[in-house]
Amino acid sequence: MAGETDLATLLHGLNPVLQPESWVFVSVLVLDPEVFTRLEPKVTFREKEGVTLVLLKSVADAEGFAYETVFNCITCEIHSSLEAVGLTAAMSQALTKEGISANVIAAFYHDHIFVPQADAKRAIDALKSLTSV
Repeated sequence: MAGETDLATLLHGLNPVLQPESWVFVSVLVLDPEVFTRLEPKVTFREKEGVTLVLLKSVADAEGFAYETVFNCITCEIHSSLEAVGLTAAMSQALTKEGISANVIAAFYHDHIFVPQADAKRAIDALKSLTSV
């Protein structure tokens, strides 16, 4: 099934859901496969400076990783196409109006927005306001 590309349809059906887990972003220089399995990262992204991992806060704490901010993940439950135009911009604009930083990760089926935990409830409200546009 192909993802939705129409911006109005995407916004109307956004259905942002706040996930209860606490997440952190960390960076490692080398990622041993055995360590990777143990850490169970939600996201990995390889950059020239190192490998970024999005880990459960409890895992990062247990492993002794340093991090700056604790995040919640908001999952937009509509199946958005990776070729949809304007969805990330609309979500970012709504969060910017509220002074909330956003780290958006587009996966195959859904968009996931990591927001600082302290701003999570306001972020949900801001995103839900897009559904009536």
